[in-house]
Amino acid sequence: MSTQPSPHDAVFRRILGDPEHAASQLRAVLPADLTARLDLRQLTRVSENFVDTNLRWRHSDLLFSAPLDGTDAFIYVLVEHQSRTDPLMPFRMLRYIVRIWDRYLHEHPDATRLPAVLPLVVHHNRRPWTGPTDLAELLDLDPPTSAAAGDYLPRFRFLLDDLTRLDQQDLRARPLTPSARITLLLLKIAAGNTELATDLQPWADDLRAILEAGEGIEDFIALLTYIETVGETPAEELHQLFTELGSAAEEAYVTTAEMLRAEGATKGRADTLLELLELKFGPLPPETVQSVNTASTSQLRAWTARVLTATSLDEIWR
Repeated sequence: MSTQPSPHDAVFRRILGDPEHAASQLRAVLPADLTARLDLRQLTRVSENFVDTNLRWRHSDLLFSAPLDGTDAFIYVLVEHQSRTDPLMPFRMLRYIVRIWDRYLHEHPDATRLPAVLPLVVHHNRRPWTGPTDLAELLDLDPPTSAAAGDYLPRFRFLLDDLTRLDQQDLRARPLTPSARITLLLLKIAAGNTELATDLQPWADDLRAILEAGEGIEDFIALLTYIETVGETPAEELHQLFTELGSAAEEAYVTTAEMLRAEGATKGRADTLLELLELKFGPLPPETVQSVNTASTSQLRAWTARVLTATSLDEIWR
């Protein structure tokens, strides 16, 4: 798995990682009788240290806790954006939940009961989800055998929020925070969109509301970064859209666009240097690739200048 999160992962974790935004999404998709017993006002993001790093298998997974009928419960949320539906997703989700329980028991060695873990997968892609959501569908049994085994088979099912099947009218009706609503909208429509400026016009009120929130500028910049990274709308059209939203939106757009152009130039330098180093010295160790990908522009310029005369990798870094 790549060490770098995708743009989808990054915006999802930035916005839906905020308990206020996450709570609004959970209120919208969890069964009403469950949310009535789940105190989402006390929703808390669980430290990633709770689950060992080597157990994490996605950049986009989030773990929260909240009181459920007065006892602690966990909510595990994953955004799924693979081009193909994962046919083993019920097993993967169950495996992760078991690991959460393992970690919980490590932290609470005297526990004799396990906390509830509520699993939610948020799927966005051009194609609707077609895979199973129930572990029973993965078991290689014919229906008569499955019926005979009955209660002795493991039972597990995750909740699926398939954004490809959610129309924009229903999205607008959800009781979401503006940041959460625009995030889900962008996950639905932004990738490869050449007319995103037009498509975002009807959502101007939500965009303004994000800016007017207490720390809304940070959410706004995260959303702008996602738009610039995955969309294909001409810059002048986006600039015009955000100019119409007001001076704060225009300033945020211009600043974000300039920052991303600078980062793009640095990324281009890093890619070129890695190509030159591999041509001259062969396959590169992972630590070299990491050093180049995290270097500043001035470092990259200096290292590139040494490629022609260096006889070893060590001479590049001197």
